[in-house]
Amino acid sequence: MNHKQKLKNIYSLSFSIADIKDIPQQYLGYISLIGEQAYQQKAVYTVLVTLLTYKSLSPEQDIRKHQSSMTGGFSGRNIDTLYITPTLKELGLPSMAESGWLTRSLEQPYPYNLDYKGNMRNQEVKEAFLNIIDYVQSRPEQADHVLRLILNKVIEVKAKNIVNVAKLVNPDTLNILSIVSCLEEHFSTNYKVRGGSKLPVLAIYAMYKSLLDEVKRYEKCTLAPLGSHTASDLTSRSSGDIEVFDEQGQICEAIEVKLDREIDLTIVRIAYEKIIRFNPKRYYILSCKNIKISEIQEINNIISEVRAEHGCQIIINGVIPTIQYYLRLISLEVFVNNYSNLVSIDTELQPIHKTKWNELIEKLGVE
Repeated sequence: MNHKQKLKNIYSLSFSIADIKDIPQQYLGYISLIGEQAYQQKAVYTVLVTLLTYKSLSPEQDIRKHQSSMTGGFSGRNIDTLYITPTLKELGLPSMAESGWLTRSLEQPYPYNLDYKGNMRNQEVKEAFLNIIDYVQSRPEQADHVLRLILNKVIEVKAKNIVNVAKLVNPDTLNILSIVSCLEEHFSTNYKVRGGSKLPVLAIYAMYKSLLDEVKRYEKCTLAPLGSHTASDLTSRSSGDIEVFDEQGQICEAIEVKLDREIDLTIVRIAYEKIIRFNPKRYYILSCKNIKISEIQEINNIISEVRAEHGCQIIINGVIPTIQYYLRLISLEVFVNNYSNLVSIDTELQPIHKTKWNELIEKLGVE
């Protein structure tokens, strides 16, 4: 049995945990915390799933030694990249873009001992992470049980996060201004939880889904699947939040979307680096905020330089004005349904983001 098969087998057993009775209460608390934080602390959770799966198959391995450069160590990152992260995605569970070991606090060249020096922001999560590893290292026969408990909690959290979004019943009453008004409120509401920055990304993605189906210019283009919105711009393997490919499979448009950040030189320079790397024909930088006034001239200089040297057109605009313009070209009903579906299924959003859209969509006419 390889690591993928092992993880899928353990997952299938994780819907019921009634038979697990011998984990000390202290560790049950640590396990519950990791499961509850899986969507917010994806790297920690992914690394832990990798280590527990590996321990289950190789009980003699010291899983604290997570790098092959350590004496008696192994490459946790390779196992994660090849088996664990792809399997988590296949199972519809929270996962990183590639590997949890790409996170700086977890890739430090030290064993995951209780005094591990990696600087994790959430000290409670760090304590839980290291104590679970310490416990399973000394009790390898518990690796399966601990992983089942973590996955059971993740399954529970995922179920709570499912909110069915209402469907339109009177699409003929839709108009651009009412849709834009609902989107503006959906984006700008202070939810006091993480995840809201994904909303304008989903709206632009929904718009592009319609453009590809309805506008001749895009008829032979394809959309890349949406990735995680929590990946760093500097470490992301994609050219933007949204990518459009032409019929030859080349990136023709990349779109970077910001919710509450002014478009400044840093954002434009990162876009420049990605243009050099990925060579799109157009690069959109869209924000719900304005351009930083003090840096407009330097930004314009970079735009001109990129156009002259790379033939790529950088287009800076607001999220709402962009949507408002393109809504004139596409079916309003299809756009709203696309956005509602994306909001409903997205695992990085919190339930409050989804229930808010349900409230707003009532203004547009629903079942």
